[in-house]
Amino acid sequence: MMKSIKHILATAVIILTLTTTYGCEFAIKEKPTLIAQAVQLKKNEANNTVKIALLLDTSNSMDGLINQAKSQLWDIVNKFTHAKCENQTRPKLQIALYQYGNDNLSSQEGYIQQVLGFSDDLDEISEKLFSLSTNGGEEYCGAVIQTSLKQLDWGKNPDHLKMIFIAGNEPFTQGKLNYKDAVVNAKEKDVVVNTIFCGNYDQGINTDWKNGAILTGGEYMAINHNRKVVHIKTPYDKVIIELNSKLNKTYVSYGSLGSSKMRKQKAQDTNAMEMEESVAVKRAVSKSSHMYMNSSWDLVDASDDKDFDISKIKEDELPQELQGKTVGVIMDYIEEKKSERSKIQSEIQELNRKREAYITENQKEDAKGELENAMLEAIKRQAKRKNYTW
Repeated sequence: MMKSIKHILATAVIILTLTTTYGCEFAIKEKPTLIAQAVQLKKNEANNTVKIALLLDTSNSMDGLINQAKSQLWDIVNKFTHAKCENQTRPKLQIALYQYGNDNLSSQEGYIQQVLGFSDDLDEISEKLFSLSTNGGEEYCGAVIQTSLKQLDWGKNPDHLKMIFIAGNEPFTQGKLNYKDAVVNAKEKDVVVNTIFCGNYDQGINTDWKNGAILTGGEYMAINHNRKVVHIKTPYDKVIIELNSKLNKTYVSYGSLGSSKMRKQKAQDTNAMEMEESVAVKRAVSKSSHMYMNSSWDLVDASDDKDFDISKIKEDELPQELQGKTVGVIMDYIEEKKSERSKIQSEIQELNRKREAYITENQKEDAKGELENAMLEAIKRQAKRKNYTW
């Protein structure tokens, strides 16, 4: 009987340890059993997820904000390429996008629209950002926060880093829904609300933007959304852009999504270049990282999946140049493209290190984009709570 009690108590201690260890690192002090190792591995794979919802005011006065978001998306993505848990695993980044305060949106929906649910498809995120346009309207901050909490799949995993960034320039109190109810709901879901007031710092405080953030442990920031982002050109930019063109040629489309996704990839390259050459460079750097994955339509990325089986892909879903080829020939072709891609990505990463050193040496203080500065500082501080480091 005594042995049984001891066994039960020991089991309870192990379970308690497993269920109360939160954060992206999952560490066991004692030497783990095989079962504990399996649990640890599964937990690591599931926990390293960062979910960010961007709620952007797209009323008439917000053109500058939207332009900053378009140009600085890649800065935010590139920052996450360096993030890691203490167990050395890398996080998955998912971004959702809402617009609010635009007369073109439905008044019955409170002038609120989900532009994109949580997605790790960087081309899709870019496409949706570039689809935004401004038009005057009513800006209901509490309502858009509440809507994003209801519609998005935030999940219940306490180890996920879940954040809302809401940006606008009208009082936080507008609308029938009290913003305090919305942020209380956010706190219950373990979602941190960060507020970005586009205007004077004190004015944002006086119109409750700061209070909307601190109620969930979030951060209040004020930015000059009309400030033009100063991008420093470097001697490495043109070479990186040329390498990006070569990188695109290593993609091997397949399935029903293949052709359209390749067109989207090139379209977002064009959008970035039309913003500014430096934005195209930052996008190329993102594409050279582990954050840019396209296994749903690219055979090279898909081949890294453990369940990948080329024989299960129908011949008419293969690109023209691979139709009628044997499995061996197709796999050799994929491996050749994979090797080529890896080499190009390494070249881009090496050039980017030199580029960043050049920028650091030549950049004036506070020359970074307002939105980028505000978001990155908040993200790093809040990620630290979940054991992320840079």
